[in-house]
Amino acid sequence: MAPRCWRWWPWSAWPRTRLPPSESTQSFRQQFSTQEQTPQICVVGSGPAGFYTAQHLLKHHPRAHVDIYEKQLVPFGLVRFGVAPDHPEVKSYGAEDHRGLEIPGEELPGVLSARAFVGWYNGLPENRKLAPDLSCDTAVVLGQGNVALDVARILLTPPEYLEKTDITAAALGALRQSQVKTVWIVGRRGPLQVAFTIKELREMIQLPGTRPILDPADFLGLQDRIKEVPRPRKRLMELLLRAAMEKPGVAEAARRASASRAWGLRFFRSPQQVLPSPDGRRAAGIRLAVTRLEGVGEAARAVPTGDVEDLPCGLVLSSIGYKSCPIDPSVPFDPKLGVIPNVEGRVVDVPGLYCSGWVKRGPTGVITTTMTDSFATGHILLQDLIAGLLPSGPRPGYAAIKALLGSRGVWPVSFSDWEKLDAEEVSRGQGAGKPREKLLDPQEMLWLLGH
Repeated sequence: MAPRCWRWWPWSAWPRTRLPPSESTQSFRQQFSTQEQTPQICVVGSGPAGFYTAQHLLKHHPRAHVDIYEKQLVPFGLVRFGVAPDHPEVKSYGAEDHRGLEIPGEELPGVLSARAFVGWYNGLPENRKLAPDLSCDTAVVLGQGNVALDVARILLTPPEYLEKTDITAAALGALRQSQVKTVWIVGRRGPLQVAFTIKELREMIQLPGTRPILDPADFLGLQDRIKEVPRPRKRLMELLLRAAMEKPGVAEAARRASASRAWGLRFFRSPQQVLPSPDGRRAAGIRLAVTRLEGVGEAARAVPTGDVEDLPCGLVLSSIGYKSCPIDPSVPFDPKLGVIPNVEGRVVDVPGLYCSGWVKRGPTGVITTTMTDSFATGHILLQDLIAGLLPSGPRPGYAAIKALLGSRGVWPVSFSDWEKLDAEEVSRGQGAGKPREKLLDPQEMLWLLGH
């Protein structure tokens, strides 16, 4: 089968954020309206950063021609392959790779990145054969951010609650057979430093058929320490305190007593080693270094005390962060920070090249953060265009790419091709009452397209 790439030009499929025209917007349009040149702009990556950057360029330059290129056969990046199928309104996104644990035993079967696990249940083609072993009683999630809570929630949610989502059929079948009854969510620091948000925590507390395991000792003195913290963090801490310290009401106590599954937060613990089974063939536990904090607030640093604790488990999911990967030797890249060196989106020492999203600033923030960041990159690009700072001369745009692909025997997958795949997925999902049944196999997708 010939190699393939995906190119998208029409903009209309992506939901726009409609903003009132500002003075700067009108100024941009007035300046560009007098220019005859049509700038040819290439955006690499069809996730939120790519689309929001394209949106800004097209909105503010009436003559701009933007092509978006994507390595997958389908668009939208991790908006499609997002955090959790039961959160269709807040699909997440991410960088190309995950941060490794860099501890002994990390290579054992039963140790997975949360990124791969998320890709598995969301239908990312590269993760469709992951086949996580869910025959164990206990799973450990390393990290205390929203992704960590997402994977814990998916592991513990009764499968009937996932039936009408776009979770893949294979993942739903595996979760029906899952033996996982307890999930520990482990963090290096304390309650005040957790990275998840109140919505995700509330969902965990109210998750049907489960009960929380929170040690009141972890929260001693927290009430006094949260008085001066920003309101969103204070509300999160107050919810944690209520869940850990207050005696539940009669109805809630009865619900917890009847729960067959449980989840818990373990604080002040840092992964030190994945422990093997007696035959050495898979993970059977994790050794955690007990930590204490140096410093105060969210900037506090975890340091080991010298004590360790072994926690039995058959599944370890690492959710300690994402990282971007270098795209090409010709593009500068900082492997330590996992970003392209840039100044306000301008790639250092490469005129005409820009970046946005996590490869620009690192894997932080939420969807609105990326939107603002991408608009800023688009704004900088247009400023440079006005100032004559971009390489001059005619640009062939997609015509040159099309010729190059043809010379290499590559068949592009177009937006109209995607619409056919989209219709097929929606059709397959209708019978099961799902929004769609995602296509997972690239070869099947190409066959459906007649390639």
